Amino acid sequence: MTEDLDARLWRLQASEDADELIELGCDLADAGRQTDAEWCFRRAAELGDVTGYYDLGNSLAAQERWAEAVEAYEVALAGGEDDAWRNLGLVLERLGDLAGAMAAYRGAAEAGDTEGGLQLAFLLREQGEREEALAVAEELAATGDEEADAVAACWQWCATLDPALEPRLRAGAAHFAAARADLAALLLQTGRAEEARSVLERGAKLGEQVAWLPLGNLYREQLGDDEAAEEAYRAGIHAGDAYCHHNLGVLLADRGDIAGAAEEFERGAAAGDQLAAAALALLQES
Repeated sequence: MTEDLDARLWRLQASEDADELIELGCDLADAGRQTDAEWCFRRAAELGDVTGYYDLGNSLAAQERWAEAVEAYEVALAGGEDDAWRNLGLVLERLGDLAGAMAAYRGAAEAGDTEGGLQLAFLLREQGEREEALAVAEELAATGDEEADAVAACWQWCATLDPALEPRLRAGAAHFAAARADLAALLLQTGRAEEARSVLERGAKLGEQVAWLPLGNLYREQLGDDEAAEEAYRAGIHAGDAYCHHNLGVLLADRGDIAGAAEEFERGAAAGDQLAAAALALLQES
C-alpha cells in the first residue's frame, strides 16, 4: 500500500488533474501522511478546485495548524463549499473564537447540516444559553433529525423531570448516549429499578461513558452491592468520566479506606470536579 501511494505521488508531481490529486490526498490522509496529503490538496487548490481548499483545511487542522486551516476553509466557503462551515466552527472553537464558531455553526445549519446545527446548540449550552440551545435543538428535531430530537429530549428532562418524555428518550437512546442514561433516571423515578439497571448495563456494554456513574449509583443505592458499584465507578474512570472519582472516593471512605478516598478525591479535583474538591477539603479538615 505504501509503495502504491508513493508511486502515485511521484506520478502526479506535475499533474493538473485536481480530482486525481484530491483522491490521492484523501488516501494519504487516511494513511496518516498529512504532509504529503497537504501537498496534494494545496496543488489541487492552486489549480482552482474549491474542494481542494476544503480538504487542505482538513489536512491543516489535522496538523493543528489552526489559523492556516481557517484561511483555507474561508476560501472554500467563498467558492461555495458549504461543507466547510462546520469544520470552520470546530477550528474557531480551538482558537477560542466562540462568536466566530457560533456564526460558522449557524452557517452550517442554514446550509442544511444538522450536525453543524447541533454543534451550535452544544456550544450555546456550554455558554449558559440553555433556552436558546434547546430552541436550536428543537428546530433541528422538527426537520426529522433523530439525534437532535434525542438531545432536545435530554435537555427537557434535565429541566423538567417530566415522565411524559419517556417515549422520546427511548427512541433517542440509539442516537445519543445521554438519552439512555436519562431514560434510566426516569425509570428509577417511576419505580422501575430493574428496567433501569438493564438499560444502564446495556449502555455500559455499548461503551457509553455516561452509563457507568449512574450504574454504579444504582448498584450501591438500590441494590446495596458495593463491589459491583466499585467496579462500575472504576470502569467509568477508565472510560474518561472524571466524576466517578468522587463517588468511588465516597465508597472507599465509607469502607474505611481514607487514603484511597483521598487519592480519588484528589484525582477528581484535578480534573475539575467541584464535588471532589469539596470532599477532599472536608476530609483534610477532619
